[in-house]
Amino acid sequence: MGKILQKLSAFFMLSTIIVFSGTSSILAQNSPISEIRLGIAAHSVDRPGPNDEPLNFTRLEDIAFEVLFFSPDIDAFSWIGSPKINFGTTINTNGRESKIHLALTWQLPIFETGFFVEGTLGAAIHNGAIDGVVEPARRLGSRFLFYEAAGIGYRFNDNMNVIIFAEHASNANLVQPNSGISNIGIKFGYIF
Repeated sequence: MGKILQKLSAFFMLSTIIVFSGTSSILAQNSPISEIRLGIAAHSVDRPGPNDEPLNFTRLEDIAFEVLFFSPDIDAFSWIGSPKINFGTTINTNGRESKIHLALTWQLPIFETGFFVEGTLGAAIHNGAIDGVVEPARRLGSRFLFYEAAGIGYRFNDNMNVIIFAEHASNANLVQPNSGISNIGIKFGYIF
């Protein structure tokens, strides 16, 4: 399962980059895709580091990739604030937990500046352990997890932004164990 998820994540990321490189202006006219993002993250920052730091940024080993789709033009989405559909992956490059998520992302500008805040809620599937491993591996308790993320970003122009984000995936204590995965990183976005 682990190798399949990593290969699927890598295929998804590379396919999207290849499809949209060089053809973004043509595809943007009729595409349901609003934005693509690529970034890096520190893995499991909530686990102590070498000097027992409360937040551990020494495992800068995740690649984050997301595709955001325009909010569907249906009443249910309008009623909940017109979030964008967010399909993404966080691939760990050091053999730890990787995941794919499907979620909804809300974005709110901060006054008339280029800054914005965003929040994301959804579900994820991972390739990590359910139980029976020791630190730093995570005991996630379930193959399917809840996914949430928050970020603050800056929009440079109509097509480029940067987001500092924190993401978390866990089973919300519905089953035990529930170590969860908490990552912090930075993503660069290209807006169509």
